[in-house]
Amino acid sequence: MTEHHGYTPQKDALARRMKRIEGQVRGIARMIDEDKYCIDILTQVSAATAALHAVSINLLEEHIAHCVVDAAGSGEDAAREKIEEASAAIARLIKS
Repeated sequence: MTEHHGYTPQKDALARRMKRIEGQVRGIARMIDEDKYCIDILTQVSAATAALHAVSINLLEEHIAHCVVDAAGSGEDAAREKIEEASAAIARLIKS
């Protein structure tokens, strides 16, 4: 049996977004290879970073809406564990 996660219904959309981000990153590498202006490269890095952050926020929202809520129904220990996971993920996102 395959385990389903909160993002599973959006899996195709997330995969498409990641393909676009992958293309952005390849474009940045190409800009470096072509000796493009540093500010133009930084602008593209910023756009790719923002896109990754948007994916991260979406995944975090789905984690809270599904995994944390499901764990809350399973008892206090399970809920605490999922909340701690979410808190650690938020801390990592803030640092990045």
